[in-house]
Amino acid sequence: MTAGVAIAGQQRSVAVLRYLDVVLVVIATAVALALGAPTIGVAVGAVAWLTQRVLACAGQRFIASRGPDARFGLNLVDGFGRIWLLAGGIVLADVMGGRRDGLAAALLIFGAYSVAFAMRLIGGRPQGAPQR
Repeated sequence: MTAGVAIAGQQRSVAVLRYLDVVLVVIATAVALALGAPTIGVAVGAVAWLTQRVLACAGQRFIASRGPDARFGLNLVDGFGRIWLLAGGIVLADVMGGRRDGLAAALLIFGAYSVAFAMRLIGGRPQGAPQR
């Protein structure tokens, strides 16, 4: 029974690390709004980041179900599409609320992207990736 509890705890830790950027975006959004950051920028930045994470999960499942010939192109479209979504969120925040809101959205997205990038580096190669 102790081994089962340890495995469950380890799986939770892995899940938290996999979604650390999401957890930090939620916390950062609450803190930033409490400290008086531009509301539109922080909200649009958070929604853009969370939307692209949902699309990333769905996209990866979709791509994994396709043949190896289609995966490269689909991964390229997925990656660029999500980057354009984030850039659009920054521009939208700027248009809706002004430069301060655009900057707030950009900073929130930059922070979340930095955490996600660091976690990918720490995580190493994805399972099933070809070795060179």
